[in-house]
Amino acid sequence: MYWKPVFNVLEDAVEVMLVNARHVKAVKGRKTDERDCERLADLLRHGLLKPSFIPPPSIRALRELTRYRESLVREQTALSNRIEKLAESGNVKIGQVPSRTMGMSGREMLTKISRGETNTEALADLARGRLKEKRASLQRALEGRLTETQRWVLGELLKRYDEVEAALERVQQRLDEQIRRDPDPFVAKAPQLLEAIPGIGTSVAQTIISEMGVNMAAFPTTRHVTSWAGMCSGNDESAGKRRNPRTNPADRYLRAALCEAAWAASHTKNTYPVAQYKRLVRRMPKKKALMAVGHTLLVIVYKILSTGQTYRELGGAYFERQNPQATQRRLIRRLEALGLKVTVQNAA
Repeated sequence: MYWKPVFNVLEDAVEVMLVNARHVKAVKGRKTDERDCERLADLLRHGLLKPSFIPPPSIRALRELTRYRESLVREQTALSNRIEKLAESGNVKIGQVPSRTMGMSGREMLTKISRGETNTEALADLARGRLKEKRASLQRALEGRLTETQRWVLGELLKRYDEVEAALERVQQRLDEQIRRDPDPFVAKAPQLLEAIPGIGTSVAQTIISEMGVNMAAFPTTRHVTSWAGMCSGNDESAGKRRNPRTNPADRYLRAALCEAAWAASHTKNTYPVAQYKRLVRRMPKKKALMAVGHTLLVIVYKILSTGQTYRELGGAYFERQNPQATQRRLIRRLEALGLKVTVQNAA
């Protein structure tokens, strides 16, 4: 996405307006910088330029923190994968027994291995919690041999993993403090309102606030905000045919957070998002259904931030209540497909 700055000279100051290049794209041919400047000045003179959304400085500060946190999470995930791959190169299959390789038990075992420990019984004694029940499988998984160089690299990777984890804790503390002392009191209240939505946790709520802000006056309707976030289908039509319905490129941090929230919401129970997901996934791929659920979550977020009201759950049977006759016919057809004869009688 490219942007063009337009300068509006006032009496004693210069106002900078940032506009989307797609909205002021000229007809191809005879394009020069001078002609481009003249055309933009003419559009500005007639009030045909629409400024792009720029959040206030406090929200931009939150955006810096959340994006830095996202980069640390990606780095930590890459280190975890690299550690597991290095261990498997020495036939140490620790990732196949515990649910999390970089949990407390797994990290202690890998630290001992990096220091030269080869006794599988001593390594298995480091297991905690329910992992103690898998002691025999754990010993077999730890029967590998790493070279001296591999152990040294493993130790360095573990140190780097601890450094990134400490950095994540620091940035999270800074982010919580920044939200608490924000000049707008609604910023501190917004995460709690958004966390009531199924699938949205603390980190996702903070990411949404840092990317969108809390003042929804910049987006007149839900269509504007979903188009700005790239959570709706594209509009590319010619001769009555839609050529490219794919979503437009937009804020990748916000899209990733909404898709993550949609995936979490699709695993909840008796909620409106999971009912929508199950309804859509029967006739479209999973990723498209998740994108549709993410679109719905964004609309809910927009309504909550616009009105300040709390989330009201519609329930998992919302669509069935909308058209009970259609639900009844669908269930009868499923029973008849199993070779059953169905007789419907209304309850007293």
